[in-house]
Amino acid sequence: MKLFIILQSVATDTTLTDGTARESFIDLAIKGGWVMIPIVLLSFVAVYIFFERWFAIKKAASIDQNFMNRIKDYIMDGKVDAAKTLCQSTDNPVAAMIEKGISRIGRPLNDVNAAIENVGRLEVYKLERGLPTLASVSGGAPMIGFLGTVIGMVEAFHQMSTAGNNINVGELSGGIYTALITTVAGLIVGIIAFFAYNTLVARVDKVINTMEASSTEFIDLLNEPAK
Repeated sequence: MKLFIILQSVATDTTLTDGTARESFIDLAIKGGWVMIPIVLLSFVAVYIFFERWFAIKKAASIDQNFMNRIKDYIMDGKVDAAKTLCQSTDNPVAAMIEKGISRIGRPLNDVNAAIENVGRLEVYKLERGLPTLASVSGGAPMIGFLGTVIGMVEAFHQMSTAGNNINVGELSGGIYTALITTVAGLIVGIIAFFAYNTLVARVDKVINTMEASSTEFIDLLNEPAK
């Protein structure tokens, strides 16, 4: 019954003041309490990782469509050094893999393939750097926001239990603000980080598919002279 009276009083107070005083986002964030600090920090981390990885993956995906054709022409003509120089002048994961494969020409194909796969794993690791942190932000931010909710409600009910019949809505507003604002903030950061993570993962998968196709094409190229 006391909780109903409090909520009714808050609703009445909001109705009376609506249109006369609107709080800014910063004011609301401040009323969210100390829990808002880690949420804001996580939002900055998520934004930084997303844009840093976005441009890094975009650079890795920018592969010349004629790259493998030029490599094939050089290899077929016996110009191994020219093919290696082309790889060294091309800054992307596919070029790094093919360069390692070229340096292993003359060895058994299993050794060449293993060397290419090892470089490929290293390049994929570089592309995925920061993504686990972004995934942690997507899951951790809502949990921190929920922690703020619990803290705010604990404060509200504690004040209710000590106030008796003399319930002061103003004294309870801090806990209620904390309970609502931190939840919303945590969910917003978590949702944005979740979609950002999945977007980057999809782009990394495309680069991986290109790397696998190029390595297979190179191994097939080494098989051609033996046919």
